Amino acid sequence: METIFKILAVGCGGALGALARWGISASPLNSVFEKFPFPTFLVNIVGSFLIGLFLILFADKYVVSDNARLFVFIGFLGAFTTFSTFELEIWTLIKEGHFVTSLLYLLSSVVVGFVGLIGGVWLGRQFAG
Repeated sequence: METIFKILAVGCGGALGALARWGISASPLNSVFEKFPFPTFLVNIVGSFLIGLFLILFADKYVVSDNARLFVFIGFLGAFTTFSTFELEIWTLIKEGHFVTSLLYLLSSVVVGFVGLIGGVWLGRQFAG
């Protein structure tokens, strides 16, 4: 029975994460930049921030079940963040001759994503006291 709850936690979290990801992709954010894949960039930054935030909150502030961790980390954030799409978009930009944009996208996603993680850790520590 415990395995079924784990499967449900990952599946439900994954469904919600995928829907959130799709919602951002289908939003008007898609037209913010002509060639820069802003929705994926935003999802990766927000996902990095949330992983940092929940990492600290679940470790230092709140006692949560393994199923809750599975729901958030593996399910929701696993489906929400999109590094496989990120890699494909970099490859597509290079293939279409947008080398500078692809390099900017790659570097800014990694650097700003890491800053998002640090921000989430910092905020989590503020909440955790």
